[in-house]
Amino acid sequence: MTTTASARPVTTAGPVRRGPAARMAALGRAELTLLLRSRAALFTAVALPTLMAFSMRSLVKGLDLAGTGLSMATVLLPGALAMALFFSIYTNLVGVYVTRRESLVLKRLRTGEVRDWEILAGGALPAVVLALVQCVLLAVGLTAVLDAPAPKAPHLVVVGLLAGVALLVIGAALTAAFTRTAESAQLTFLPFMMVSMVGSGLFLPREVLPDAVAGISAWLPFSPVMDLVRGGWTGDLGGMDQARALLVALVWTAAAAAGVRQWFRWGPRH
Repeated sequence: MTTTASARPVTTAGPVRRGPAARMAALGRAELTLLLRSRAALFTAVALPTLMAFSMRSLVKGLDLAGTGLSMATVLLPGALAMALFFSIYTNLVGVYVTRRESLVLKRLRTGEVRDWEILAGGALPAVVLALVQCVLLAVGLTAVLDAPAPKAPHLVVVGLLAGVALLVIGAALTAAFTRTAESAQLTFLPFMMVSMVGSGLFLPREVLPDAVAGISAWLPFSPVMDLVRGGWTGDLGGMDQARALLVALVWTAAAAAGVRQWFRWGPRH
């Protein structure tokens, strides 16, 4: 006597589709692993902002800040936070985007379900988190060392830092678009960084510059970020000035995003 088993339908689960947040988190974890393996990148991102802040202390101390409403603390503290953003995000991500492009990583990622903006944002996540953590530590540490007062408008500090993060992430992608090799990525970030350090008031406030130079410098891409962060400490940034700074920051960020959309390459340059 034989029995026949009834056939059961075999169900196969389809591919698991993950949302943008999960995809970016996966990219971020991969980039974090690579960042932790790079001692040079970690040293640049972690140590240099603090070293720059203390090395600029003598320069700031020699500035004539009378009548500007600024003190050594309200110059050094925002400048140190800005340097943390530059070294952790901008200089780091230019190299990351170029290296991943030249090794065909970006091109392979685009063949999947990950969108272009997710690739760029996910790759930037570790640098952004590192920069924000470092800003908190620098703010606390330098406030204690310099015996500085707490920010009078802390929300402006937060808004300024977030505006700086967005600008520098997109700016790094735009700079990478014009960078041919990973070796040249060690130099192509310098023009924007140096112009910002001198003209946007990182450690040389625009208040001490000649009026004509200060007027032009106010429209540089990173100047509104410094206006917001420094205004958060001093509490002297009026409502109209806050709106102008936010508008200028948004315009520059949108212009950089348009440049990335137009010129960013996902494969090696030939």
